[in-house]
Amino acid sequence: MKSQNETGCQAPEGPILCINDCGFFGSAATMNMCSKCHKEMILKQEHAQLAASSIESIVNGSSSEKSVITGAVDLQVAPVEAKTISVEPSGSSDKSSEMKAKEGPSRCTTCRKRVGLTGFSCRCGNLFCALHRYSDKHNCSFDYRTAGQDAIAKANPVVKADKLDKI
Repeated sequence: MKSQNETGCQAPEGPILCINDCGFFGSAATMNMCSKCHKEMILKQEHAQLAASSIESIVNGSSSEKSVITGAVDLQVAPVEAKTISVEPSGSSDKSSEMKAKEGPSRCTTCRKRVGLTGFSCRCGNLFCALHRYSDKHNCSFDYRTAGQDAIAKANPVVKADKLDKI
């Protein structure tokens, strides 16, 4: 048999605890850390590199889009654009909140009964109660026949064969 010196392999001296004192065992392949601590360390390094490269691109003022690749992460970093925000006078925001408050509960268009969440909206654009939800009960102005014809025409286009040249 070959000795350990000839093969170049060394027997482990014993189990090695994680250097972060998390209670798990580490290995030499993960720098004496457990797998969880090793993954966290790698992620922190990638985030630090990404942050450093994005800060560098902002400081340099590059206007072109850059692609940053770190390990298995591929991220696109776009330049920062300045946005303008228009400030409205305080009177206009008060009017919009008053309009919402005056709107009140939702009601049936025909009988003015409160419908709340159980209201039925029709294709004509109005809201109705359970009694007036059908088009014949509220004199609906929507043309169902034309809408149906248009839907059928869209779903079934006319297929016409080319004429053959006669000999």
